[in-house]
Amino acid sequence: MKKKLQVFISSTYEDLKEERQVAVESVLNAGHIPAGMELFKSDDKSQKEIIKRWIDESDVYMLILGGRYGSIDEETGLSYTHWEYNYAGEIGKPRFAVVISEEYLEENVKHLGISAMERKNPTLYEGFKSDVLSKICKFYSDLKDIKITVLESLKEYESNTELFGWVSGRDVRSIEKLEQIDVLESKYAALLEKYNKLVQDNGKLQEQKRKERDIDGLPFEDVRSILKGIEIVIPKEVGETMLSEDLNANVHGIFISVRERLAVGIQNNAGMSKLNKIIFFKVAPYLMQYGLVETLKQSGTQVLRMQTTKAGMKYLKFVDLEKREKEMAQVEIASSSEAE
Repeated sequence: MKKKLQVFISSTYEDLKEERQVAVESVLNAGHIPAGMELFKSDDKSQKEIIKRWIDESDVYMLILGGRYGSIDEETGLSYTHWEYNYAGEIGKPRFAVVISEEYLEENVKHLGISAMERKNPTLYEGFKSDVLSKICKFYSDLKDIKITVLESLKEYESNTELFGWVSGRDVRSIEKLEQIDVLESKYAALLEKYNKLVQDNGKLQEQKRKERDIDGLPFEDVRSILKGIEIVIPKEVGETMLSEDLNANVHGIFISVRERLAVGIQNNAGMSKLNKIIFFKVAPYLMQYGLVETLKQSGTQVLRMQTTKAGMKYLKFVDLEKREKEMAQVEIASSSEAE
């Protein structure tokens, strides 16, 4: 008799959307039924009894533990994820967990910044993590590891005769069991609807984030990569730089270094400095290709002013934000190391 196990998936939400999506897909691909926070708001106290009921009705509890502890339940003083994990253990529900590896967490910090790590309650997080690691769990270094863990774990639980799960109507004989199938189909349809909406919302979110980082229609990362690959030679005789030898610099680096000059504007008048000539005639043409600077004609003269555009200001903002995120991440990592 082929039975479908209901798997309750627990995790923090905002930082683990992709991981949850992969877990849900893997449970469905294995022929079982996923359940989790997509069905309710975890910060609503009135929903705690509903969460308990879903865990009660599930056959297996799965935890995805990333770098965050999560929002706190005022009643217990624990995060909602921690509380769900403890409750599943208290009622004897089979549990398994996938825990983010240190290497993968560091990669997430590089991409997402310090929002990928726990900052408010590091002690509670470490205590929770230690408890999880003392039980059945595996580490994941990419999304593929989550798929493998789900498939392997559910394969073992399928053979557990103490887990009843849900069965096909062809294998039941009583009206009561047929009614259970109706409930299953209803839950399954609701889960699929919630899952499809989650996938759709996630796709829209990713597209919105991508567009927000576009520079004149191109991804910020692509523009930066191209500009970093274009080298400009700044001769040592350029007095303002006080160089002892010729300097090879890329367009991106020069743009950052002379941002104040270009914000005010550089004029191509007869008395312009050597450095301004290099910026105006050698660097600016590359920046103009991506809409980062523009030339403005001075009223009543033939003089042109080279000045940063709105797109250029946006580019510089992203550079500053990334620099700030890296600095904060390093401070957090250093603080965590000192605390240990």
